[in-house]
Amino acid sequence: MRKGPLCLLLVTLSIMAPAHGEDSAEGGSTPLSLSAGSQINELQQRLKESERQREELSKQLQSADGERESALLTRLRQENQRLKLQLKEAQAGSALPRLLTDQQQWFVIGAGVALLALLCGIFASGASRKRRQWLN
Repeated sequence: MRKGPLCLLLVTLSIMAPAHGEDSAEGGSTPLSLSAGSQINELQQRLKESERQREELSKQLQSADGERESALLTRLRQENQRLKLQLKEAQAGSALPRLLTDQQQWFVIGAGVALLALLCGIFASGASRKRRQWLN
């Protein structure tokens, strides 16, 4: 291994070790002072104020949701009444009772077609009623 990278590595390690040691020493050895206690009290008061504001905003949100829901409920009730009226008008318009069900209608149509086919067969055979003979 060459000496250039080895020296560079040693210099880098020697610089980083004291810097790392100073950071850890400062964070753990500082005692709580009176200013830190006052900051804690101030933060607790701000927390209480924030909680109160949050509760007020949540109440406002719930009341706004309630107003929107009541407006939606009113609109849905009006639409429901309108649809009921339309249904009554449609039922009154078709007051004539149906004589046949769908199945019965199809049966009548089929019978009519069969009868028409029978009549067409009779008329197609001609007026003369001679016997046709089969050729062997």
